[in-house]
Amino acid sequence: MAKSKVSKSAATKRKTQDVVEAAQKRRERQAKADYVSRRWVPPLFITVGVLGGLWLVVYYIAGNRIDFMSALGDWNVLIGMGLMAAAFALSTLWK
Repeated sequence: MAKSKVSKSAATKRKTQDVVEAAQKRRERQAKADYVSRRWVPPLFITVGVLGGLWLVVYYIAGNRIDFMSALGDWNVLIGMGLMAAAFALSTLWK
């Protein structure tokens, strides 16, 4: 005896649902495999940002008394701002 259209439809839905569930399980396994702990990011970007700020403060307060800072001249501003920009860029890696 031939199967009715309803049972064919139910079988098709079941197959489709099985395919969707299998794809979802694959995505979940891949997401777990792709997860990488980035616990090192917050201490690093805070350290680099504070170092940039301190560089600028020391330059403005005592830059003319420190030999290597006085030799760098206005490049000290670029170094301090560059360190702070690097800290911002590092902060985007934090998940």
